[in-house]
Amino acid sequence: MSATPQKNRASRRVLAAAAGLATVGALVAAMPASAQGNGQGNGQHKPANTVDVQLLSFNDLHGNLEPPAGSAGTVNETQADGTTKAIPAGGVEYLASSLRTARKGHPYSITAAGGDMVGASPLLSGLFHDEPTIEALNKINLDVTAVGNHEFDEGAVELARLQNGGCHPVEGCYEKGKKFKGADFPYLAANVTSEKTGKPILKPYTVWKKNGIKVGFIGVTLEGTPNIVTANGVKGLKFHNEVETINKYAAELDRQGVKSIVALIHEGGAPASTSYNYDCDSSGAGDGISGPIVDIAKGITPKVDALVTGHTHQAYVCNIPDPAGNPRMVTSAASFGKLYTDTTLTYDRDTKDIVRTSVKSASASNPKSVNHIVSRDQPKATDMTDLIARWNTLAAPIANRPQGYITADIDGRGSTAPEKPLGNLIADAQLEGLAPADKGGAVVAFMNPGGIRADLVYKASGSEGDGVVTYGESFTVQPFTNMMNVVDLTGAQLVTALQQQVSGSNEASPKILQISEGLTYTLDMTKSGAARVVTDTIKLNGAAIDPAKTYRVAMNEFLAGGGDGFAALGQGTNKLVGASDLDLFNAYLAAHSTAAAPLAPPATDRITVIQ
Repeated sequence: MSATPQKNRASRRVLAAAAGLATVGALVAAMPASAQGNGQGNGQHKPANTVDVQLLSFNDLHGNLEPPAGSAGTVNETQADGTTKAIPAGGVEYLASSLRTARKGHPYSITAAGGDMVGASPLLSGLFHDEPTIEALNKINLDVTAVGNHEFDEGAVELARLQNGGCHPVEGCYEKGKKFKGADFPYLAANVTSEKTGKPILKPYTVWKKNGIKVGFIGVTLEGTPNIVTANGVKGLKFHNEVETINKYAAELDRQGVKSIVALIHEGGAPASTSYNYDCDSSGAGDGISGPIVDIAKGITPKVDALVTGHTHQAYVCNIPDPAGNPRMVTSAASFGKLYTDTTLTYDRDTKDIVRTSVKSASASNPKSVNHIVSRDQPKATDMTDLIARWNTLAAPIANRPQGYITADIDGRGSTAPEKPLGNLIADAQLEGLAPADKGGAVVAFMNPGGIRADLVYKASGSEGDGVVTYGESFTVQPFTNMMNVVDLTGAQLVTALQQQVSGSNEASPKILQISEGLTYTLDMTKSGAARVVTDTIKLNGAAIDPAKTYRVAMNEFLAGGGDGFAALGQGTNKLVGASDLDLFNAYLAAHSTAAAPLAPPATDRITVIQ
C-alpha cells in the first residue's frame, strides 16, 4: 500500500506524552541492451575490459529500526508446491548484517535507496524527528537515496536539517554534548524545486566514482506528492514530471561523460503476486506488473540503465521495455527493510557504459538482479543493537506507558481487506472523542487507510506483557499525530466522498475509507468508477443519507484538506479543530479496556463487498 503522508509533529507528541502520559526503490538492474550504440545486444558476450559493479538497494524503510511486528514484519514467499509462506523479516540489526555480508568479495559495491527512509516512523525514530534512522543509515554506509513523499512530512526546512545536520530548532539536541551531524549520503530531489528560485531544493544527481568507474544516480519522488502530504509539508515547493526530469538530467550526465546511469524513483507498481520471489516476467494471463511505474519506465530515456523504485511497498524485479524497445530492469524491495535487492552491473571501461543484456539469458556474464529476504535468523549487527538500545533508553519513559489491553491481534496495515478491524477501531475512537457537542458534535468519522501504519499486536514487544498496548505501539499505528477536524458536509458531499474512494485518481488503486460504527453501505467491485458505491445502500444508523441534510463529520486534518483524492472532504465548513488522532485513540483504549477486561478486535461488517 502506498504511504499516505501527513505531517509528523514530534513536538506535539512529546508535549502530549509528557502531559498525559520500510522495494526499495529496489535498485535495480539487470540491464538490457542499450539503444545508445554500445554494441551490446541481447545474448552477446560482454567485452573483456569489464568490471562487475554490485548495486545493493532497498526502499520505504520508514524509520523501522526494530523488527516490524505482526504481519507488517513478514514477507510472502511462494514455495515449490505453490503454497505461500509468511517469513519474519526486517530490522536494521539484520539489514546491516545482510548488506555487509552481501558486500564481501565485491570491491565495487554501491548501496542506494528509493526514498521514504523516514516519516510515518515508529516512536523510536519518530519521537526524535528521525535522527536515529539517519544515524543508522550512516552506519550502514548508504551511498545515496532519492527523496520520497514522506521526507516532506515536516517540510523542506526539516528535510534540509536531516541532510545537513544541526539540532532540532524547537526541541534542541536529544543527547547532552551531541549535535546531530546529518546524513553522510546525499538525498536527491531532482524534480522538487523552490517556487522562489526555480532550482532543485537538494542535489538532483550524484556520481559514484572508484578507480575510474563512474555511475550516475538521479533521484526523484512522485509528481503527485502534494496530493498525499499536508499542505504545510510542501509549502513553497513545486513537483515536476518524473520522466521529463530524469531525461533532462540523464542528458546532462551524458554530456559530462557519465554513461552509466541509475534512476532512483519514489513511485512504483503492483506485481500480480505479493510473493517476493514471483517471476514478474511471466507471460500468463494477468501476470506482470501494473501501476504508474510502467508508463514512467517506458518513457525514460535509454541512457538510463536501471530503475530503482518504491512507494507501493511491493517486491518485484521486472523487465519493462525502454523507449527503444529494449528490456530494462525495474526493481523494488518491499518496505521496512524486509528485503534488499542485489544487482550486478557490468561496467565496460572502454565505453564507460553498462553492458545491458537480457537478465533472462543463461550467460553468466549477464547482469542480474535478485531480491533477498533480510532474515532474522542471522547474527545481529552489534552497532545497530547498541544504537537501538541507546535511543530506547531515551524513549522509554514515554514509550513503555500502557494505554490499553487487547485480546488478540487487531490487524490494520497487515490487512488486505477493504474494511480493516483496526480501521474500525480508530474511526470509532475518533467518533466517540468528537461526538460531544462541545467537542464538535460529530455523527460519523472517516479514517484514511494509508494513515494506519501497523497492526496492534497481542504478543509483547518488550517487558510489558502480552496484550498490553503501550504508547510506543499505539504511536507506531498512528505516527503522524494529525490534529482532528470536525466539519459540516452535506449528504450529497458524503456520497461523493465515498464515490471518490473508487473513482477519479483512486479508480485504478482504490483507497477505502475506514468508517465509524453506524455507517453502512455496499461496495460492488464488479462495476467501474463511482458506480461501485451502491448509493441507495448508504445508511447512517439505519437511515438513508439525505443529500440536502448537513452532517457533522470527523476526520484528520490530512483528509479535511482533501488529501488522497478526497476533494469532497476538503469542502467542509464550520471547522472545529479537536485533539490529535493519537490522543483520541489512546483515550478510547483507556476507556474501553482493562487488564481484566481487554478489548476484542471489532467486527468488520460495515462495508458489504461484492467481488
